[in-house]
Amino acid sequence: MEENKYPYLDRVHTDEELKALSDADAKGLCADLRRFLVDKVTKSGGHLASNLGAVEISVAVHRVFDLPHDRVIFDVGHQSYVHKILSGRRDFDTLRKPGGLSGFEKMDESEYDAFGTGHASTSVSAALGYAEADKLMGRDNYTVVVLGDGAFTGGMVHEALNNLKKDLHLIIILNENEMSISKNAGAFANHIAHMRTSKKYFRFKRATTRFFSGIPLIGAPILKGLRTCKRYVKNAFYGGVYFEDIGLKYLGPADGNDLETVEYLLTEAKRRGTSVILHLRTVKGKGYAPAEENPSAYHLVGGNYAGNFSEHFGKTLCEMAAKDKAVCAITAAMQDGVGLSGFAKAYPERFFDVGIAEPHALTFGAGLAAAGMKPYVAIYSTFLQRGYDNILHDIALQKLPVRIIVDRAALAGGDGATHHGIFDVSFLSAIPNLCIFAPATFASLDRFLHASASAGMPLVIRYPNMTEDARIIDAFFRADTRETVAHADFTDAAANRAVIITYGRIATEALDAAEKLRARGIPCGVILLETLKPYEVVADRVAQLLPADAAAVVFLEEGIRNGGAGMLTFDMLARRHEALMANKKTAVVAIDDNFVIPAQKESIRRTAGITANDVLRTAVHLLAALPQKNEENP
Repeated sequence: MEENKYPYLDRVHTDEELKALSDADAKGLCADLRRFLVDKVTKSGGHLASNLGAVEISVAVHRVFDLPHDRVIFDVGHQSYVHKILSGRRDFDTLRKPGGLSGFEKMDESEYDAFGTGHASTSVSAALGYAEADKLMGRDNYTVVVLGDGAFTGGMVHEALNNLKKDLHLIIILNENEMSISKNAGAFANHIAHMRTSKKYFRFKRATTRFFSGIPLIGAPILKGLRTCKRYVKNAFYGGVYFEDIGLKYLGPADGNDLETVEYLLTEAKRRGTSVILHLRTVKGKGYAPAEENPSAYHLVGGNYAGNFSEHFGKTLCEMAAKDKAVCAITAAMQDGVGLSGFAKAYPERFFDVGIAEPHALTFGAGLAAAGMKPYVAIYSTFLQRGYDNILHDIALQKLPVRIIVDRAALAGGDGATHHGIFDVSFLSAIPNLCIFAPATFASLDRFLHASASAGMPLVIRYPNMTEDARIIDAFFRADTRETVAHADFTDAAANRAVIITYGRIATEALDAAEKLRARGIPCGVILLETLKPYEVVADRVAQLLPADAAAVVFLEEGIRNGGAGMLTFDMLARRHEALMANKKTAVVAIDDNFVIPAQKESIRRTAGITANDVLRTAVHLLAALPQKNEENP
């Protein structure tokens, strides 16, 4: 760190020092924090724009409340970086790296992180649990939620608000940085809002209440009439009436990048001792011109995925939509992430962004399918978990041809355990009437997409957040047929003693393992699957390709073992092809019942136990267990 580069930040190491800062120095601290974020996050990668916008909110929360005795929960966690810095976690060179700082709040990382985050719209429910527990146990803790307007679209938020009681020490900061939640009637509305959040307003309000409360008989009716008038004015010029309709006190909207205003309003909310909604408006990317001008581009910095599967999916779907007016696309606030920006521009009437509402996206897709449309619902694997019942009850049970596009289907790097796409095959496999496909090349993705247009049943197409891999193309792709072949490296059928079965991008590890086995004198072939379910089809296909003399068969997958493709494929092979499998040793190399949190500097696949060396050891162990074989252990 350069000397005096962050003069105000260097002065603050404890909450006491933070609270002792003058108002002018606190503003200087905010400037330092923005410089720190830009310096560090642009190098390490991470969520930049949202954190730049929430600097004043985070500083104010730490100055007004007694953390960690009081608590703050940042919904999703995208806006928690300043909170991490102020709570002693400044080693941002390790941000989103193995063994380093998480990109989200994490309970075992710091006592200042009250609740683990990563998925949207969970904060109010968790905070409500804390607040109710405090009330039941007679504690004086305050719980603060920082909730973005994007997360506010999630249904869980409204379910929690429906159960929120007035008499709790719960303050919800609604940070509006993009979407207009409240009605905005221009300059006059802004003036009214400013007036209502000033110190003079609160002093006048308290004095007026005391005055009329002291007048016998007529005082109370006059107060009631004034409050009714105020309500009509609020309803006419800005939103907030929604919150008060459900019994919550609403303050705002106010400038969330004005530190003095935010601190005062938080102090006022705390003074009330009741549940309060504080509506703040912030500028996403505040203080860093490139992020202010293009906040979407600076939402997450770091990584280059140009020409990835997501982009290719969007391009192909546009081509399909040009020929078929029934083709439509649905996303849950991930237009750019799932590659649908081009589709949205080309076919706006057939593009639906439903906000952070994955369950709704899926059931909405079911309704479109039932009405004769051809919906493609594109959702990250980790977020698809939220729509399990909708897939089962609304789509599969009714055999509705919804095309579910599962993006980010693999281990996640920087985003960590909350974002791993390793569970979808396992939880989707239990659902009847559902086919699962895992294209390994762009050509395969095109083939599955075009075929899906005429599907009469629901289906899933899953792929990772990466471009196609040249090694996989070279090993499995046939240029003459433009198809991915199902196997590679079967040179002599009579000599193949080990076979690896796999799917997806982990096929590169399978190819490496096969090379390592051949280097030891153990012939080995690789079978690449692109259809994962129905399992009867998969088992029959594997049986066609599997050499009769293969002694060891290893299934490798970048997913959870329990209920995964490996377990289910071997089960179906044993039932449908008993004679073929009778003398073969089998094993599944997959992720064993854990969320995969790598240690410092350790590769994520090594932590997960799914590397080429893991496959090598497993295959050699299987061969060594055969009495007639004499292979050495590795």
